[in-house]
Amino acid sequence: MDCSSYSTYCYRCDDFVVNDTKLGLVQKVREHLQNLENSAFTADRHRKRKLLENSTLNSKLLKVNGSTTAICATGLRNLGNTCFMNAILQSLSNIEQFCCYFKELPAVELRNGKTAGRRTYHTRSQGDNNVSLVEEFRKTLCALWQGSQTAFSPESLFYVVWKIMPNFRGYQQQDAHEFMRYLLDHLHLELQGGFNGVSRSAILQENSTLSASNKCCINGASTVVTAIFGGILQNEVNCLICGTESRKFDPFLDLSLDIPSQFRSKRSKNQENGPVCSLRDCLRSFTDLEELDETELYMCHKCKKKQKSTKKFWIQKLPKVLCLHLKRFHWTAYLRNKVDTYVEFPLRGLDMKCYLLEPENSGPESCLYDLAAVVVHHGSGVGSGHYTAYATHEGRWFHFNDSTVTLTDEETVVKAKAYILFYVERQARAGSDKL
Repeated sequence: MDCSSYSTYCYRCDDFVVNDTKLGLVQKVREHLQNLENSAFTADRHRKRKLLENSTLNSKLLKVNGSTTAICATGLRNLGNTCFMNAILQSLSNIEQFCCYFKELPAVELRNGKTAGRRTYHTRSQGDNNVSLVEEFRKTLCALWQGSQTAFSPESLFYVVWKIMPNFRGYQQQDAHEFMRYLLDHLHLELQGGFNGVSRSAILQENSTLSASNKCCINGASTVVTAIFGGILQNEVNCLICGTESRKFDPFLDLSLDIPSQFRSKRSKNQENGPVCSLRDCLRSFTDLEELDETELYMCHKCKKKQKSTKKFWIQKLPKVLCLHLKRFHWTAYLRNKVDTYVEFPLRGLDMKCYLLEPENSGPESCLYDLAAVVVHHGSGVGSGHYTAYATHEGRWFHFNDSTVTLTDEETVVKAKAYILFYVERQARAGSDKL
């Protein structure tokens, strides 16, 4: 039972339930918890918690230009193995252009009449017609940088996630990258269709900073998701028998990069057995010419049968925000292993020009990217461990560990074993350093 909303979750049904026992035991537990909330014991504990929160807030002070300022960042409460969601939300909240778009959307009133202001017990039987992922995502982003509380509880957003993304029902640990893809895909679809008959894609058309030339359409019309994260890959396949070349253009929201096998035994930056794996090594492995094995034979239209072939990726269009996923989890015959290799990555000046299909057509600054956020997985397996995130906001780096937010420095960030990296396209300016 959730002690805040009093919702009851059944592990056997894999759902929240509203039915009670014949003796009404569930309701008795709810009433007991409500009595505890009103008791002097709880009030005293609440006062102690307030004192702790105040001391935490006071400890989160920073000297800026000789004056002391408070950290306005807000943590996200863990609702039960939801660190995978918290790390992604904190990362996205620090991608300014993406975050600002949602925060500026008009609010949508989803509950009215008799249900307004009433506490509801979540259940799958309530139906899917009265939920909006965009609206709950907007509310969460608005809460994260107000500075009015030390931690925000994303219960309403998590409830909508359960409704529209069945894979994430329950309280098991989930994969942060998988969640990010589902989240972006569903935000994209909802923005295309609008909510309550109002198309929110229209706001995107009015936004002068997202011009038509920068849009990448995935599954229909462009939205802020594809305008910011969308890029285009050229997949080039050559038949080794007749030399026939086949080209295909594929849109992407992120790139999943293998960690080259020669680096997989190197777990720390300071380990001395050979060179350190870098992000450039992973990108090179992704874009290098590759001969397809026997299980991936290419159907050659000229030979009219499957033949041996080579494959190569080029980036035809770079996105405004380049999301790079390092493939740390690999299936073996019986289990999924984690590749714990340290991968060196730049904080600023990631140069993507050499991976472009037509680098001569790009400007001097258009291929440079600066790091905005990093998601890190701590632990040995995808079904266990813990996710945290590092992100930069107004020139300062923060570490987001569920409800705890702390200031950190660049030296700490670059030592992290990154799982997902978010790079933001650098605006044209002089004197930039390249990777």
